[in-house]
Amino acid sequence: MAKLLQINSSLFGDNGNSSTLANEFVQRWKAANPAGDVVVRDFAKEEVPHLDATRVQALFSPAEGRTTAQQAVLDYSDKIIAEIQEADAIVIGVPMYNFGVPSALKAYFDHIARAGVTFKYTDTGPVGLLNDKPVYIIATRGGIYKGQPADSQSPFLKSFLGFVGLKDVHFIYAEGLNMGQKDEAFAAAKTEIEQEVAA
Repeated sequence: MAKLLQINSSLFGDNGNSSTLANEFVQRWKAANPAGDVVVRDFAKEEVPHLDATRVQALFSPAEGRTTAQQAVLDYSDKIIAEIQEADAIVIGVPMYNFGVPSALKAYFDHIARAGVTFKYTDTGPVGLLNDKPVYIIATRGGIYKGQPADSQSPFLKSFLGFVGLKDVHFIYAEGLNMGQKDEAFAAAKTEIEQEVAA
């Protein structure tokens, strides 16, 4: 059975532009995979703990001396990594906030990046350990940033995902949403979504 992991990182939940288009992707994916399963992570509905010194220490703590609180940190990390490993494809709704990704998404990534689990260092450089699969980034922006120096978001996403082994990354942009171009941008993005799901 095919499995899709949906990650919505908008502060506005289902009302966010990126979530709306990610939900569109999911609807089309379900139509193409009627027996498929969708696992949803919506950061507007669940808290993603940001790293602090205590959590970092927990991630590096040896199993034999680990406290109950430290084990809970590992359990959370293990769970979200397992969701990625078990998925056949991933769709991530990513709005641009102040030229970057939402802090909850960055925190989520921080719990995924674990040496020896999702990546390792070798003599020739780092190697990602996650099984590669298509990752669809639904990138929504108020202005126009695609291909511009101010778009620090897209290179970061591609670099991080590639670092942990997810190299098959597809970007679907909806830009100019605060510039009177929302209808056109959404229509174009929905066409791209339809093409990506059908591919």
